[in-house]
Amino acid sequence: MKQKIFIKLFLSTFQLSACTFGGGFVIIPLMQKKFVDELHWIEEQEMMDLTAIAQSSPGAIAVNASILVGYHVAGMAGALITVLGTVLPPLIIISVISFFYAAFRDNAIVNMAMTGMLAGVAAVICDVVMKMGKSIFQKKRVLPIAVLSASFIAVRFMKINIILIILICAVIGAADTLYLGRKGGKTL
Repeated sequence: MKQKIFIKLFLSTFQLSACTFGGGFVIIPLMQKKFVDELHWIEEQEMMDLTAIAQSSPGAIAVNASILVGYHVAGMAGALITVLGTVLPPLIIISVISFFYAAFRDNAIVNMAMTGMLAGVAAVICDVVMKMGKSIFQKKRVLPIAVLSASFIAVRFMKINIILIILICAVIGAADTLYLGRKGGKTL
């Protein structure tokens, strides 16, 4: 039984990674559709939590998310299998492209395809932002909305380093969790 789960984990992450262009923010909704909606291995809120952890951890979001999903589903072996499934497609694709780089670089059709894919990637990233924002606004608490708004203003208009923003948000989240835990309420 474990072997079937391992094979399904590897094939799922391999397929998602092979067919995803645009980085980690693009693969997240696809992982959610696969592991939450289709396979029912993860609850939607758990996937949002895993996504938040993946985004705030160092490294590629797609790899971080695959580690967390794999570990959640099948422990350490699952994490290793999903990492392998996630990194192999880009490694293979980039290796092939590097052999033909000169031909691709100046090809008008390839440039047009890349421009079209850029628009698709932007749409998927907007979808991720809307879904994550929706989960924050549904909780109807002032603190998460204030942190979201202040973080956006700090990054967009004040050009404050994103690492500092993440660290401050982590401290605020930890303090809120401790406060509400002592009070007996729900956290962020």
